[in-house]
Amino acid sequence: MADNNLRIVVEKNPSESKLSELNIKCWPKWGCSPGKYQLKFDAEETCYLLKGKVRVYPKGSAEFVEFGAGDLVTIPKGLSCTWDVSVAVDKHYKFESSSPPPSSSRQ
Repeated sequence: MADNNLRIVVEKNPSESKLSELNIKCWPKWGCSPGKYQLKFDAEETCYLLKGKVRVYPKGSAEFVEFGAGDLVTIPKGLSCTWDVSVAVDKHYKFESSSPPPSSSRQ
């Protein structure tokens, strides 16, 4: 059963001023090739996709959240999900605590 409190928030095409305010260009970068990835978020992550297209399937749910290049995305702490990457991802990201990045295993 999916936990409805663990919602992914997608902001389409945030303004340049918001991106500057968040100082996104100073955040670390991460990327991946197309494929399916099992991820568990041990900390809240905010990321800004420079390129790519992703469908995220929260564990225990048939529904998905889709986002891509130009989107600012907040992923809640505690979310276990599958990332189905159809277009290679390049993103800036930031975790809200000193927790390590999400653990990952390729299917």
